Amino acid sequence: MDVDEVLLPGIGIRYELSTSAGDRIGLIARRDGSTELVVHDPRDPDVARRVATLNRDEADTVAELLGAPRIAERFADLTREVPGLVAAQIEVLDGSRFAGARLGDTRARTLTGASVVAVVRGDSVVASPGPEHRLAAGDILVTIGTEDGIASLRSILLQPGAGTDPGDPPAP
Repeated sequence: MDVDEVLLPGIGIRYELSTSAGDRIGLIARRDGSTELVVHDPRDPDVARRVATLNRDEADTVAELLGAPRIAERFADLTREVPGLVAAQIEVLDGSRFAGARLGDTRARTLTGASVVAVVRGDSVVASPGPEHRLAAGDILVTIGTEDGIASLRSILLQPGAGTDPGDPPAP
């Protein structure tokens, strides 16, 4: 059985599968621990109807009833299908030289090969942020790249100070 796994930056992960009876169902595992169960319209696979929303405890109980170890093992297998590619979340810490700077000033893709696919600030998400997007302390950067690339990006974002160049004065 194939399970489609889609990263929803700032939201969580969506898992979808088709049953042997022809039903298309999905689970949206949200960052806050809740899980939505949806069923897709057989006439239009782009239309989904929410069947239930489960809090963390309810989702855990249902997962245990359905055999969570098997499900977790299958999802872990899916993340290994693209060797060498990983996703990570990196926080822009208070005091980072890039707090207040533009995303492009990090030169993330150029220097590390890692891509920032979303910026999460509180409850809001900017998907596919452009180089002009201003970062703030506390932002969570959703990144995709190699382990080395993401480690390098994390190191760049941890650099103390302000400005976009070591010789720049602090940002106002």
